[in-house]
Amino acid sequence: MKIHQFKTNETGLNRFFGSLEAKVMDILFEGPEMTIKYVKQKLDQEKSTNFNTVMTVMNRLVDKGILVKRVEKRTSMYKPLLSKEEFLRTQSKELTQDLMDEFGPLAVNHMLDALDEADPVLIEKLEQKIKQLKEK
Repeated sequence: MKIHQFKTNETGLNRFFGSLEAKVMDILFEGPEMTIKYVKQKLDQEKSTNFNTVMTVMNRLVDKGILVKRVEKRTSMYKPLLSKEEFLRTQSKELTQDLMDEFGPLAVNHMLDALDEADPVLIEKLEQKIKQLKEK
């Protein structure tokens, strides 16, 4: 599943989704399958949201391959296809690959420049990965 728009001026899930979509996904990432009614109730704690709007957003996320919908009797149950961690890992990998494909050495240089402020553990992981790549 590839998110086609990445918003650099946003944070968190808002980088990949619209505002309401991101809120819906945050709720759905919290647990097992959920109904539209339950998600709406959680959203209403912050701001009242129309049921049909929530239903439309959730069904569009199904169409995009982000959510899975299962019908039990007359109730639709929704859950993310991936966990939040898996989703972010997949999206960051695709984004990195897109940057490498389009910008190549420039992207690598900027990533290396960003290491000036990186956690030493991250730098150690990078060194290990480079060592592995050299051994191939």
